[in-house]
Amino acid sequence: MSRSYNRSSESLGNILHMEHVNLMIPDQAPAILFYVTGLGFTRDPFLMTGLDNMWINVGRSQIHLPRRDPSPQILRGRIGLVSPNLKATFQSLKMIKEPLSKTKFSFSRKKEFIDVSCPWGNQIRVHAPDETFGNVEIGLPYVEFFVPKNSAGKIVNFYREILGAKASIGKRHGKTCAMVTTGTSQYVYFIETNEKQAKYDGHHIAIYIADFAVPYQKLLERGLVSRESDQHEWRFIDIVDLDNNKPIFKIEHEVRSATHPLFGRPLVNRNPHQSNRSYKRGQDNFQGQI
Repeated sequence: MSRSYNRSSESLGNILHMEHVNLMIPDQAPAILFYVTGLGFTRDPFLMTGLDNMWINVGRSQIHLPRRDPSPQILRGRIGLVSPNLKATFQSLKMIKEPLSKTKFSFSRKKEFIDVSCPWGNQIRVHAPDETFGNVEIGLPYVEFFVPKNSAGKIVNFYREILGAKASIGKRHGKTCAMVTTGTSQYVYFIETNEKQAKYDGHHIAIYIADFAVPYQKLLERGLVSRESDQHEWRFIDIVDLDNNKPIFKIEHEVRSATHPLFGRPLVNRNPHQSNRSYKRGQDNFQGQI
């Protein structure tokens, strides 16, 4: 007797992977302390190794940190990360408290996660591995944005009709939310709020999509393509109401094709618990699921 499966539950829609979040910062030193020493992630050893940019590997995704003086970019929401050992992460964060005492760095331990503020005030929530995030033990499962009231339905329509994404209305933190699938166990959440919208400062997310041409053409017809980067990439900023083309929310999307040279590039993830005093040969690399 053949078994019955829910095939639609395995569909990602047109967005294959959320590859990175980009936040410009004025100084690399606090970022190294925060992302590498404190959170236990890995600076990419092969690309962007100078002083003007830095890529932090988090499983199969990254956080990009180009240098910009003097004002850092502040994401209007929260980045969700998965770390394999919350207890160890909490201890590492305590170690960097004093060196970062003159910054906006802070952290607080909750039962199932750690809320962290980066040295410039970006909000990050670090989770332990959980079935919510599939089998991932280290990664970037979501980004949350706070958007105007009564906008979630229009945002869902935009992602479905323009990008061919899998999107739906739901609840998050007790509030109405547009939930957009951006990869395997990855989401962008647009959470409605009554709070005043902060001015957009140019931070962005990067996604890979399967159908690269049709969404581009639809955005081009609406005058929404903001950058023609190269053969494998284009960008847009405005999420709009499809009925009148009026902007709802601004967030630059760096949109890449599945033929992009960086698609599926293996990323180095170190074992953050390896040390010179308790060194174990052959355990430099992270051994878990990414």
